[in-house]
Amino acid sequence: MSRARINAICETLPGAEKSDPWGGGHDAWKVGGKMFACIGSVAPGVSVKTDSIETAEMLIELGVGAKAPYFHRSWINLPFDAPDEDLRHRLTESYRIVRRSLTKKLQAQLPPFE
Repeated sequence: MSRARINAICETLPGAEKSDPWGGGHDAWKVGGKMFACIGSVAPGVSVKTDSIETAEMLIELGVGAKAPYFHRSWINLPFDAPDEDLRHRLTESYRIVRRSLTKKLQAQLPPFE
């Protein structure tokens, strides 16, 4: 998996926008102004949100990902070489979690999803 492949998946999600909020080559993917995925400028992999700290810990224990540096404990970092299906699922699930957390008004302004 590469930065380009992750970006290709994220750009298919309705209303998803890429930015570099800290400069230096980060790819931060947001929906409604809230981040759901981030590729760092140096370390390989993509950080995604999970639904809870417990889910993140379980995924880390199973070897799916590692603790995401600089993020809340409910985030994990997936390696670039994660299986395509797993990566797509985790990115989409992170997107869903963040999109659901937006206000109803903001959700209504986004293109439909599912």
